[in-house]
Amino acid sequence: MNAFPADRTLRIGTRSSPMALAQANTVADLLRKEQPGLQVELHPVTTEADLWQGDLAQLGGKGLYVKQIDSMLQRGDVDMAVHCMKDVPGDTAMPQGLVFAAYLPRDDVRDVLLFPEGSDLRTLDDLPPGAAVATSAVRRKAQINRVRPDLNVVRVRGAVGTRIEKLDGKKKIDTRLDAMILATSGLARLELTHRGRQVFTVHEMLPAVGSGVLGLECRQDDGPVGGLLSRLNHERTMAEVTAERVMLHGLRGHCNSPIAGHCVTEADGQLSLRGMVFSRDGSKFVHAHLWGESSNDPATLGARVSAELLRQGAREIIAGIPH
Repeated sequence: MNAFPADRTLRIGTRSSPMALAQANTVADLLRKEQPGLQVELHPVTTEADLWQGDLAQLGGKGLYVKQIDSMLQRGDVDMAVHCMKDVPGDTAMPQGLVFAAYLPRDDVRDVLLFPEGSDLRTLDDLPPGAAVATSAVRRKAQINRVRPDLNVVRVRGAVGTRIEKLDGKKKIDTRLDAMILATSGLARLELTHRGRQVFTVHEMLPAVGSGVLGLECRQDDGPVGGLLSRLNHERTMAEVTAERVMLHGLRGHCNSPIAGHCVTEADGQLSLRGMVFSRDGSKFVHAHLWGESSNDPATLGARVSAELLRQGAREIIAGIPH
């Protein structure tokens, strides 16, 4: 593969939110360590999904966060993109000519419960019936409703900092919020971990496919960029994300499907993948947990878990067809 030329500036396409910029700067710093003297430019874009305040499903789903940046990459306006893998749709093929050259080591995948500033409450159990819990994810809503159907789960979107301001009553919204669920890794990137109270285990709240993973994408025919990015690839994370995304693709899942999936590498090197599909209200769900067995091939494991969930009725649950 061709070396990255010293006189070439690497242009990184990223969303313009504080979180996305923090992630892109982290990647830029890692690449400069790999290649001292590397010139990097960030090209932030405010996507259509960032501007939209309504339900993302009406606009076409979370994939819109990545679609605009992917188009810039295909046109040659930027050389690479940094994507949260949980935002990359599983029901469509990779955009023409693009490839993920590297995955960074996975961050904490767990979800965390926050309360308004000054609240003495600590856990989900402390909330009274009817309390308003904010989340933007159908997956989280379904899992909360499974254990606390008496709570009022409210959809709140926006950048993490903005959401916390809404929780604290510093930004006006229609409903007073009693609690909020966010990703632990997101709070950490913004140095707000002190706001988290109850950290859910992955058994209490199974993460989204690709949670906590940043994917570095480039054009397939750009050898110098692909070679540079591949130096940052974390093999174990790549195997785990591959298993999760093959499962998601088999389910034809997108961000409005309440699908959760989490693959880990056990101490003996075996891949272990748990997958769940929920109805939107959490009243129905299917669950599968399989191991890599002798081949330990991530794609094979993802396909097996997907097939098992479909056998249990996942397609009907995703489509909202009553049993």
